[in-house]
Amino acid sequence: MTAAKRDVLAPHQDDLASAMSYALSGGKALRAFLVLESARMNRVGSGAALAPALAIECIHAYSLIHDDLPCMDDDDLRRGQPTVHRKWNEHTAVLAGDALQTLAFWLLAQPEGPDPTTQVALVRSLARAAGHHGMVGGQMMDISAETRKTPYSLEQIKQVQHGKTGALIRWAATSGAVLAQADTAAWQALDRYGACLGLAFQIWDDVLDIEGDAQAMGKAVGKDADRGKATFVSHLGLAGAKEYAADLVKQACSALDIYQEQGDCLREAARFVISRVS
Repeated sequence: MTAAKRDVLAPHQDDLASAMSYALSGGKALRAFLVLESARMNRVGSGAALAPALAIECIHAYSLIHDDLPCMDDDDLRRGQPTVHRKWNEHTAVLAGDALQTLAFWLLAQPEGPDPTTQVALVRSLARAAGHHGMVGGQMMDISAETRKTPYSLEQIKQVQHGKTGALIRWAATSGAVLAQADTAAWQALDRYGACLGLAFQIWDDVLDIEGDAQAMGKAVGKDADRGKATFVSHLGLAGAKEYAADLVKQACSALDIYQEQGDCLREAARFVISRVS
């Protein structure tokens, strides 16, 4: 994956390409892993899955660049390094994010990719997952929460995070079934897995915002509490949030029953999500 990311931007050496490459470096690449693993489980070769894996990482990186901007979360650090707008400037950060978003769809539309029907399915579903029905819509709700007179309810927080965090994770988890043109049962199993994993991931982020170490996290902690933001932890308490995350991981693992032992790597990924320190 690292080499593939580098190769995509290799012909370009300007500040924009450098900022894009910088944003793509580091991180857990969880979403790319989900694409590659769900493809393997559905008997799709890694070569066919590489473009979707890169595409989802481009979308994720763009979202982080914009999320860190002063008009949003105003963060100075990401993965232990200066955020893109701090290392360069705000206009470079905005444009790098924009370019990464368009690069994702360029990757999915390559002529050497899967058949046109599958390509259209991937493009349409990623556009929905990344847009106002998914990640961007969830981000808008999340930002709007900071100026509300009353905090979000637990159900509203779930709605926010199903969009902001969960939509891309669900897309990644189901992409292997789409590439394979698998039956509805396979897609639904992976979609259920992705939905549970996405919520568990966000709950654990909320836990780490309270318990995490800033150095290990590579970014500031405690910002949600400082803003008085409603989170899973503020509603459920630390113990309750951890218990809920663990239950969601169990549900995610059970959703893969139709894959039997072929789903073990994705089950391990789900367990990792609630054991990580960053």
